[in-house]
Amino acid sequence: MATVALIVLLPIFILISLAIKITSPGDIFYRGVRAGRDNIDFKIYKFRTMVQNAEDIGGPSTALDDIRFTTIGRFLRKYKLDELPQFINILKGDMSLVGPRPQVKYYTNQYSGELKLILTIKPGLTDLASLYFMDMDAVLGNKNVDEKYAAEIEPIKNILRLKYVNERNFLLDIRILIETAFGIIGIKNITKLNVEP
Repeated sequence: MATVALIVLLPIFILISLAIKITSPGDIFYRGVRAGRDNIDFKIYKFRTMVQNAEDIGGPSTALDDIRFTTIGRFLRKYKLDELPQFINILKGDMSLVGPRPQVKYYTNQYSGELKLILTIKPGLTDLASLYFMDMDAVLGNKNVDEKYAAEIEPIKNILRLKYVNERNFLLDIRILIETAFGIIGIKNITKLNVEP
């Protein structure tokens, strides 16, 4: 499926790549280190939506009006187009279509008890937490975003990650994929999927 997706999406990849190169200096792709299955590092691929070396300028969380966004970056983030290169990660075996979203090691190194179950399966392109926080930047707002993420959002995400790990099955994966596709264009809960923590 990842191979087919990459072939079908090739024209979009080319257009986005050109837009990134034309509107800002730097690489086309962002390659961030994330925790994979068994907490093993891998590099996640995304289209770059921020200025080069954005992580050296600010924290890991992104504010609604973050000054690090490039001209095209905000648009790519809004419609999740920056996530498309993760089909490369799926093809490489780092990720799956559905599974707990990849997290930075700062957070996964703090997992204890049942939270460690999150790391027993491959991270995914989308999951229940992705649906619950479909517009993460708006939820975080503009002030103290790293603190707000750690205190208010990460705990809810972990509840939903565990919920997925404990309840995962083929039908649930299909429903999450459908909900994600429609959620991006603003249509929510068409399969009556419970994404509450």
